[in-house]
Amino acid sequence: MHNERNFVLHLEDTYKYYGERCILENIDLRVREGEFCTIVGPSGCGKSTLLKLILGQEHATHGTLLMHDEPIGYPDARRGIVYQKYPLYRHLTVLQNVLRGPQFTNGVIRSVVRRKELREKAEEYLRHMKIDAKDFKKYPYELSGGMQQRVAIARALIMEPKIFLMDEAFSGLNPGTREHLQIFILELWEKFGMTIFFVTHNLEEAVFLGTRILVLTPHYVDGRGDGIQRGSRIVDDYKLERVAASTDVKRRAAFGHLVQEIRTHFDLVQTGTTWLVVWVNKQTGYVVLISSDGYESYVNGRLQDFMRLSPE
Repeated sequence: MHNERNFVLHLEDTYKYYGERCILENIDLRVREGEFCTIVGPSGCGKSTLLKLILGQEHATHGTLLMHDEPIGYPDARRGIVYQKYPLYRHLTVLQNVLRGPQFTNGVIRSVVRRKELREKAEEYLRHMKIDAKDFKKYPYELSGGMQQRVAIARALIMEPKIFLMDEAFSGLNPGTREHLQIFILELWEKFGMTIFFVTHNLEEAVFLGTRILVLTPHYVDGRGDGIQRGSRIVDDYKLERVAASTDVKRRAAFGHLVQEIRTHFDLVQTGTTWLVVWVNKQTGYVVLISSDGYESYVNGRLQDFMRLSPE
């Protein structure tokens, strides 16, 4: 039996309902300090809801949610989050945006007393983000998308969170900037030893970044029959070695084989005009069914790239 004290995060039998609709069902997850968990699944399956539960922004309908063996509670400085859209204050400069968190938690008087210390700390984090001093006084509209996202990351990291959450943080960026930030977040992860949860629709990105890939979906068969509204579950949990040091690894045969190995858990079945992905997980016994649109988004590929099978 695992000792929960070895885990930074522990979710057990966790459910989340909105009204009568079940979003997350029977979530069981244990995460050790320093793990990089990428979360994939079809659109609308509850990936962002799971992050909100970990953040403390929302609360589970029932179940166990522990951080360091204590109830997760409301949002606090132990957890930071960066979203797809760069949530920067438009009327504040780069430096002022990063200082906002420490000023809020320290209060007015302590912020004044510690003004120099806090400013130096904010500048240090911005330098970690590879943002030049000449850009500290710029406003968000003067920055590129990649720079805005780096400022958002700096604003979260200055609070020194134990758990860092990223909700499709790179999905709105061009491919070159996205790859640059993938390497960048790995460097930060190694430097600060954070536990990271990273939501993405891109399987290649999930494999490149993660030490674990968590597959979340509401599409599975579990013996309850048809017509049952099911919440999403974690139907698989891939453990990966962290070996990537540059995006060049994506062009190596071994990386491609690893991505394909994960993809081959899926068989495409044509049923009339509707394509479904059927995935049988031998460990859990779940059978996963995902629409073709969701699958394309999920693996960032095309249906014709994969083997097609006719139903029996």
